[in-house]
Amino acid sequence: MAKIKKYTTKTGKIRYEFQVYAGVDSLTGRQKTTRRRGFKTRKEASIVLSRLELEIEKRGLQEDERRFFRDVCAEWMEQYRLTVRESTLEKTQRIINIHVLPAFGDMVINNITPNVCQKVVNKWFLEAKSYKKWLNYASMIFDYALRAEYVGRNPCTLVTMPRVQEQAGEKLENFWTRDELNTFFDYVTPERDVEQFTMFRVLAYSGIRKGELLALTWKDINFEDNTLRVNKTLTQGLGGKLIVQPPKSRAGRRTIDLDDSTMRYLRQWKGVQRETFLGMGFNTNNVDQLVFASNRNHFRSMNTPTKWLNKAIKATGLKHISIHGFRHTHASLLYQSGVGLKETQQRLGHSRADSSVTLDVYTHTTEQQNVAALQRFENYVEAK
Repeated sequence: MAKIKKYTTKTGKIRYEFQVYAGVDSLTGRQKTTRRRGFKTRKEASIVLSRLELEIEKRGLQEDERRFFRDVCAEWMEQYRLTVRESTLEKTQRIINIHVLPAFGDMVINNITPNVCQKVVNKWFLEAKSYKKWLNYASMIFDYALRAEYVGRNPCTLVTMPRVQEQAGEKLENFWTRDELNTFFDYVTPERDVEQFTMFRVLAYSGIRKGELLALTWKDINFEDNTLRVNKTLTQGLGGKLIVQPPKSRAGRRTIDLDDSTMRYLRQWKGVQRETFLGMGFNTNNVDQLVFASNRNHFRSMNTPTKWLNKAIKATGLKHISIHGFRHTHASLLYQSGVGLKETQQRLGHSRADSSVTLDVYTHTTEQQNVAALQRFENYVEAK
């Protein structure tokens, strides 16, 4: 039985308090107590104490252990950040803060049912194509809660995924034909802007990713062997800052052969960059000098190539492709020129796990290829 004690406040007033035993913490094994004070009379304190002891007895001498999804998510994030790269962590945090927490954050996690998850997914489905990714992150948090024995099941696993209905009309592919690429370079020329031209030339003739391109330094370019070395990538880290990371896989570290013309344009751009930057007070003879740098000789914004590309597309009337479309274009034109799948895979830096991705990109065909294939079929069948 807890004892009620009298005490005097700093202002000299008489008040009463008590401290009551509330059981043992199941996680730490330590005793738990609850303290209440500020009662004006002993009788008032006695009434509250009796009610509290009855309440504790009814719930098995345990405190209310409601856990909100938001708090469990924070626990999971502390563990998750130790397993991924900074760029992945940044993307995950952004998705969770923008989509997952607004949907589930204020709910008691053990009260979230499959029906609640279904309604959330149905809403997400109408908002964006990325709804599956959002659900996947929510499911990862529920899996963590399941392992921690906060919940008895993962309600996300019982959700019926909405299906995207096929839209009528032809799907636009994210690559250009040889003629379209040549049209682009008829507009983007060394005379118009040598840096822009060189940047897009490297993208189109090497197949490297945007992040790999923007992380290139001149020591990665071997003018004697006509090669380009990929060993890092520029990406967005926590707080939106630009960071350099190694490739995700061993296959991502690669050396790519380049043609003589591309090497000549790179050499020309190196000279122009040296003169331009010297006039601004920068010495570009540093071994870590970026191939494509901002006016302050820092990393260029990740959005810069896209802005330049969209401006050129608008001027030429070409169909829209993304910067990643140059990588698809490179793979497609390799296919048309007779380069094998294995060589393409090595050039793109795809690992074995990415072989299906390579094949998907590699086997893009153009209308001209389809006509040529039909002609070869006809010639074979009708040969005498």
